[in-house]
Amino acid sequence: QVLLVESGGGLVQVGESLKLSCAASGGSFSSYGMGWFRQAPGERRKFVASVSRGAGATYYADPVKGRFAISRDDAKNTVILQMNNMRPEDTAIYYCAATRSIVSTLVDGFDYWGKGTQVTVSS
Repeated sequence: QVLLVESGGGLVQVGESLKLSCAASGGSFSSYGMGWFRQAPGERRKFVASVSRGAGATYYADPVKGRFAISRDDAKNTVILQMNNMRPEDTAIYYCAATRSIVSTLVDGFDYWGKGTQVTVSS
């Protein structure tokens, strides 16, 4: 069982940056593909970014390409989502997820989830 805990959420202004962290415990972190998803009120959970085991590959949703960056530190069992040039439409609860399989862009492709952290972008 893998425990994922997100941190770093908060309130920012349009154009500002925010860094989310996800700390993992209880499993072999380096063997998991990791991802970030977000869910806005009234909407389904959506893919944001993912990184493969060994950080060999990263994937991004079109709305965040060029603005967000995902990275992982296997020594610290941590995955980071750096969010730059933020927009009001980035407002959502952000969830960290882990998969034992090949990293995916699908909600159903992940096995473990954190409880989420709120991100609000004010205009």
